[in-house]
Amino acid sequence: MAGTGARTLQLMSLLQTSRHWAGQELADRLEVSLRTLRRDVDRLRELGYPVEARRGVAGGYQLQPGASLPPLVLDDDEAVALALGLQAAAQSGVEGMAESSVRALAKVVPVMPRRLRRRVEALTQATARAPWSGGGGPAVDPGVLTTLAQLCRDGERCVLAYTTRDERAGQRRVEPHRLVPLGRRWYLVAYDLDRADWRTFRLDRVAAARPLGERFAPRRLPAEDVTEFVRAGTRALPTATVVRATVQAPAADVVRRAGRWASVTPLDERTCRVDVPVDGPEWALLVLGLTGAEFTVESPADVRDLLREWGDRFARAAARGASPPDGDAGS
Repeated sequence: MAGTGARTLQLMSLLQTSRHWAGQELADRLEVSLRTLRRDVDRLRELGYPVEARRGVAGGYQLQPGASLPPLVLDDDEAVALALGLQAAAQSGVEGMAESSVRALAKVVPVMPRRLRRRVEALTQATARAPWSGGGGPAVDPGVLTTLAQLCRDGERCVLAYTTRDERAGQRRVEPHRLVPLGRRWYLVAYDLDRADWRTFRLDRVAAARPLGERFAPRRLPAEDVTEFVRAGTRALPTATVVRATVQAPAADVVRRAGRWASVTPLDERTCRVDVPVDGPEWALLVLGLTGAEFTVESPADVRDLLREWGDRFARAAARGASPPDGDAGS
């Protein structure tokens, strides 16, 4: 069953088809009970959507005939979250998600208030496509994100309040180019005016972005692909840990499954070495699991301890799932 927010959007989408929905049929489409459906309908009414209910054998729900829908009620952060979620889903590798997410964006964005619609459209236009980035990354201020998206789109210079990797706070005058989600972080690719060169900035280290009111002519990025430009720069930076493992699979297969997060070196036709640069070992184990092959962790040694702990926990979970719940015996 989908979360409340996603389910409400789905319910709104179904009701906008201008047809009458029997209550049970609508509940089945949403995979909820009739009681939950009634709560969702009440929530739509509270937001201003005129949903009509009929009782009896032919009962059900529909939008009032001739009703015009009010603007979608979202605050700034909710609009950013919606755009990011749908855009991430549109770029994901999950079957069917891309088309559904594009349709959802096409329905939701036009009914937003103009101010929020411009911010969401700017964010979509200014963000580079990149592989799925997973969750759990450092927090990024949504206001900074949308401000930079608009500056990228409009070609306007700005000043960043930025903290460097060695914890030095300062200001950077830049010409923002593109936003890139990569790994578990967001990055800004920009031309640094004070250093007269291209730079990549981690957005979780940007406290504020102040527009200067100065337009600029776009410069040529010294790379064919903006995502590869960021990836090349981050690979050159020192990381807290590099987890090394030997994987019992051809290098080409491992690159296809996990190469976006690791360096893969063939050892022979059926074996390769995988180096995963990480801030913490947990992410490396997830990457190694994605290879779908047997592997041996070479270093660091404490990662093997973590792997053993995870293995025991997963084994216990599998054992619990193998037995039917109490009371199901004989059913």
